[in-house]
Amino acid sequence: MGPLLLGVDGGNTKTHALVTDADGTLLGTGDAGTADIHNAARPELALAEIVSACEAALARAAVGTADVGAAGFSLAGADYPEDFEFLRTGLRERLALPREPVVVNDAVGALRCGTDDSVGVAAVLGTYCAVAGRNADGDLFHFGFWPDSTGAFTLGSEALAAIWRYMLDLGPATSLLDRALERWNCADADGLLYAFTRIGGLPASEPGRFADAVLDEAEAGDPVAREIVQLVGERLGDYARVCAARTGQAGRPFPLVLCGGVLRHPSPLLRAAIHERVPEAVPVYPDVEPVIGALLLAADSVGAQPDRERLRAASAAVIGD
Repeated sequence: MGPLLLGVDGGNTKTHALVTDADGTLLGTGDAGTADIHNAARPELALAEIVSACEAALARAAVGTADVGAAGFSLAGADYPEDFEFLRTGLRERLALPREPVVVNDAVGALRCGTDDSVGVAAVLGTYCAVAGRNADGDLFHFGFWPDSTGAFTLGSEALAAIWRYMLDLGPATSLLDRALERWNCADADGLLYAFTRIGGLPASEPGRFADAVLDEAEAGDPVAREIVQLVGERLGDYARVCAARTGQAGRPFPLVLCGGVLRHPSPLLRAAIHERVPEAVPVYPDVEPVIGALLLAADSVGAQPDRERLRAASAAVIGD
């Protein structure tokens, strides 16, 4: 069987881990919660979630970490040098990994799952966003924290703000109101505001659950929803363009890997808004989940070459979980 590969994709809402043979045959998967060391209550809690997902995958595979030849971690919130040091050290110690793991920002893992050489730009649109660019010389630029975010949370937050502006006669009517009242079982916009702002009310992360409704209503023609989707798409496209420029890829075709839960929605409006800002980019929609990018980075570190068909099967199992 030979040395095994461990790959982990960690985000703000969930973490996926998988263990495969060197050829990509799936042996075990594991899931856990928030992996972002900046958004968890404490960095140690995010680390514990990552470890939990790994331990579950190893247990299902009926193997131990001593059998792992290489491990790759593609993680939201891995932004600054001290973040990488904290994660590399903590993960190796807690999991007793035989060699130092590969730890990258989740956009870098996404770039690997959509390209063979990790060259191009990748944008991950999940709860928030992650965007990275890398050129053939290995020069890397990625966005860490940025005040103008995108992703499910921004889609939902902008929609709620539009609803409350309408409540005050400061904005146009929108079909998003009825969708929000239904989603949160409220009688009117005042009740919705109370549900979000009262003591012990809905959690701060709750707007992210409304992204699907915003995309639905935009596709159905609601002008307010369409404006929000356009805003989020343009921001992400702008960040992709900056990453291309910072890595010397602007002005000519380059792969733009697009993935994340928000981009699975069937409406083409968000994708079109992104492409408008980077018309030279060649969009790539990976046929595998981002966790496969982490696994491939682990494989690259030891010269392993997993079979793509086996990786597709492993990816499908992750989705099934």
